[in-house]
Amino acid sequence: MSPAPSSQPLDGPGGKYRTYEDDRNHPSQETLYTTSNGVPMPHPYETQRMGTNGPLLLQDFHLIDLLSHFDRERIPERVVHAKGSGAHGVFTCTKPLDDLCLADIFSKEGKQCPLTVRFSTVGGESGSPDLARDPRGFSVKFRTEEGNWDMVANNTPVFFLRDPAKFPHFIHTQKRHPSTHLTHADDSTAFWDYLSQNPESVHQVLILMGDRGIPYGYRFMHGYSGHTLKLVNKAGEWVYAQFHMKSDQGTKFVTQEDSANYSPDFSQKDLWENIDQGNYPSWTCYFQTMTSSEAEELWEKQRINVFDLTHVWPQKQFPLREVGKFVLNENAVNYFAEIEQVAFNPAHMVPGIEPSADPVLQSRLFSYPDAHRHRVGVNYQQLPVNSNRTNYRMGNFQRDGNMAFFNQGSRPNYLSSIEPISFRERTVDLNKVHGQFTSDAVTFLSEIRPEDFNPPRALYERVMDEDAKQRLVNNMAGHMTNCRDKEIIKRQIAIFREVSEDLASRMEKATGVKGYDGISNLSFNGTHNGMAAKDSLKVANGMKAKVGSSSTPNNGAPQKGTHKVGSRADPGTGGARVNGSNGVANGH
Repeated sequence: MSPAPSSQPLDGPGGKYRTYEDDRNHPSQETLYTTSNGVPMPHPYETQRMGTNGPLLLQDFHLIDLLSHFDRERIPERVVHAKGSGAHGVFTCTKPLDDLCLADIFSKEGKQCPLTVRFSTVGGESGSPDLARDPRGFSVKFRTEEGNWDMVANNTPVFFLRDPAKFPHFIHTQKRHPSTHLTHADDSTAFWDYLSQNPESVHQVLILMGDRGIPYGYRFMHGYSGHTLKLVNKAGEWVYAQFHMKSDQGTKFVTQEDSANYSPDFSQKDLWENIDQGNYPSWTCYFQTMTSSEAEELWEKQRINVFDLTHVWPQKQFPLREVGKFVLNENAVNYFAEIEQVAFNPAHMVPGIEPSADPVLQSRLFSYPDAHRHRVGVNYQQLPVNSNRTNYRMGNFQRDGNMAFFNQGSRPNYLSSIEPISFRERTVDLNKVHGQFTSDAVTFLSEIRPEDFNPPRALYERVMDEDAKQRLVNNMAGHMTNCRDKEIIKRQIAIFREVSEDLASRMEKATGVKGYDGISNLSFNGTHNGMAAKDSLKVANGMKAKVGSSSTPNNGAPQKGTHKVGSRADPGTGGARVNGSNGVANGH
């Protein structure tokens, strides 16, 4: 409950002033109409002019104030995840994880923290339909007693790429054509061109074009970190981990044909109305864990790279361990202040949670806060929705910049011995947690290999029933009707053929295009072809210079001997491993 507004002057030069909570929670009936500098005005529509029919006066600050602020109401929309919805809630630890992680929020049963969640589509603009066929962003800001932990996830366990420099290129194919200004709803050429040149995307393509491509709003979908993290306990021991958020409502989807019958804001409406009616959605949270030796063995025996965003960890082999549950029980009072301005950053980690060497994660650690500083401002974390809820008064040496509201008073802006700041003792030995990297600098680009088709093959052959397969084919064939280049479709069907001959044959029948017989006789502009029949086809972009290659034998995976300082020996799952198993549908 926010404090009631006070009519008494407050200490300091500000005199009477409003708090954020005071402004947020009081109705219009308790406010007085003023200009931005607090001067009361008799009516918002009045203007000053020369006589009853003359021009306006520049001295009319009320009008100038109104128009100039109106002209600046919009901040740049997110380059990705522009269309979104969100709500507030609470996380509760249900099964402590203190044997694996020293993060306070997982330390004991019943431990709670407030949180904010934002769901979103990926490629569309702010005004686009939120039931578009698209992955969904699923970001959670856990406001723990040790600072904010941001889990910046998706509703799919994999993504289209594993090489970070590809991300802007791929996203550009999701945007409007630079000449025609059409999206891939009307011209899908660029979309399929990218996919047909980067075969590692096929796992995510089958998920996107399958039933999970249009979830029934945001309440009926799971969330996945996708990236591999590290959990560190109080003894300094660590394990690799992935985070899962399973919808307690179950999962539901909308077919492509039926999606046209929903409003453009169905997901927003569904989430807001259910919370408003007291039907609070919830998700149960889990970790998958793996030791460093298991990660090396997983690559050596099964060719699964824990740093590869296009692969999943088999859940039978690496079972989920429950850690908690969160409930969304409060709608935003002001969408712009609480959802549009909320800023998630995968680099926001609390003690006990660390990044892995996953290259796409490493890239996002920079890219996300960089985008926020541009879009919202350098002091974006001072906004109430982004600020922490710690029980200590935080301080640092960041000062000034646009909209510096909390500028730390007269405290020294350097490490002072005259007025020293306090410090907390180190809780994590980073020398043991992070890898010992001693190597030459190398250029790297991943290579497509046979093992890259195992997960999508398991998805198609072991998870999808006959009806789901037919919907998949219909969705892809329908989307391809807007592809202007049949050569692109031939290449994409060749990629599908590496997944399943049945899938390729169905796509040929549905599109009327005969695809190539696999990828052995193709070269790609986006990836090295490790399955090429001739050396001339192996190197990405057809490069032939013998100055060096950006492909490596381990394809970026942690191979035997990678971990000079290994993790703890016990993964902390409480059960035996099933070595060599593909698990339940390979983690799907």
